[in-house]
Amino acid sequence: MSEEAASDEGDRGAQEALAAAPVLRAALGPQADTEEDAEGQADDTPADPTLVPVVSPEADREAWRRELAEIGEENGFYRELGADHTALYVQSSDTLVVTFENLDHVFSHGTTRLPWGFHFIQSHGWSILGMMAHDWTWYRDEAVFDFFDELRDEGFFAQFKRVIFYGASMGGYAAAAFSAAAPGATVILISPQATLDPAVTPWETRYAKARHRDFNSRYGFGPASLASAAQVYLMWDPLARLDDRHAALFAEPGIIRLKCRLMGHRIASAMQGMGILKKVVEGAIEGRLTDLEFYQLLRARRSYSRYLRELLARVEARGKTYLVALLCSHYLATRRGPKFRKALRAATAKLEAEGRRLPGG
Repeated sequence: MSEEAASDEGDRGAQEALAAAPVLRAALGPQADTEEDAEGQADDTPADPTLVPVVSPEADREAWRRELAEIGEENGFYRELGADHTALYVQSSDTLVVTFENLDHVFSHGTTRLPWGFHFIQSHGWSILGMMAHDWTWYRDEAVFDFFDELRDEGFFAQFKRVIFYGASMGGYAAAAFSAAAPGATVILISPQATLDPAVTPWETRYAKARHRDFNSRYGFGPASLASAAQVYLMWDPLARLDDRHAALFAEPGIIRLKCRLMGHRIASAMQGMGILKKVVEGAIEGRLTDLEFYQLLRARRSYSRYLRELLARVEARGKTYLVALLCSHYLATRRGPKFRKALRAATAKLEAEGRRLPGG
């Protein structure tokens, strides 16, 4: 994207947010005491706790493994795949949702002992295959390859009417890569990597810990695995430079591309904070999510503090003084925010020096 196009994106975003001001004031609800409080509410208190990674930080890992083994034995299976990965399958219906998570992050920050989205998926009566990694492995492990080969060869996926692979970031890569084991699956990808092979992505400066892993063997290149998928949803921020370059590698025709501008890499977290992740995931799993519905849901970002801060940073960087003043006035009409107050004072002073003023000023 050119600098001029990026500037236009910021301008349109500011105008979009400001145009919705009356709606926003009605929708914001309780105000945060400070801008920092708003950030904490957005990132640390998800709108739907059933969608967050879930493992108790106090849990003893051996007890946790025993508990999952008992759940698997009663309702499906639990498998340890080498030293770094585990899988929990719980059977409920003829819809299977396969999720990919980082286990250590879950174990340290969750609230119960079950895989990501377990209660959310079970509440819909869907079956779940929860994949978990003990480290930032990108699931590049022969034991995981063998596991998915086994499920494919034994017809495990064929018993379901619908199979959905879901993941974000590292999990998004894995969801794309291993979906090849279940032809006809729906695949939901949020900010995924296509590969970390340095020969393909020499521009990728993140994830140094995983760069040495083999991305050229089975299930190696995420986009190539999507050739047999029935439907693919790809959500990413085209203004996040590295994520946009990965998204460009997902060139398979028919992918439903849903752009989440100014939401950064942590789109799933942002959608949780906006209270729309549950609806987005439900719609995608059920195969009824359209571009129109997605972007209608995404309008919730107009009242989302993290998005508005990104928007402010962009219009400030472009020197759009009038838009900065309008955006800050809109923000401060509904909540407190030291950063926005400071930016408004500076923008107002500059406008006055130029003989300009805001409407009603």
